[in-house]
Amino acid sequence: MKRSTKRLFAATTLACEALLVFFATLVAYGLVPMEQRRVSYLVVGGALILLCLLTAGLLRSPVGYAVGWVVQLVLIASGFVVPMMFGIGFAFAVIWFFALRVGGRVDREKAEVARRLAEQQ
Repeated sequence: MKRSTKRLFAATTLACEALLVFFATLVAYGLVPMEQRRVSYLVVGGALILLCLLTAGLLRSPVGYAVGWVVQLVLIASGFVVPMMFGIGFAFAVIWFFALRVGGRVDREKAEVARRLAEQQ
């Protein structure tokens, strides 16, 4: 069974982002005074957590990687609610970019090594 390094790196990034969204949701909820707190912060945060985890499951197809980019944009946009998320979301978008780039490179190199080994035998 062939394991994709690109998929592994991308899924790990999305799992870390799910944890990040959990804590950012708690921050957003806690920043609002008690009498103005809305359940909507928790619902939207929970939906984003599910989106991260479901996207990790979608990485078996190219659609999953496209949805992953949408997740990155949503995390950056969440900076409008919690301003620190502008920086953190951008940092995770950079991590996502390098996860795809380096993971794809490792997969290509593994395929090349496997091809050369097959030629030698």
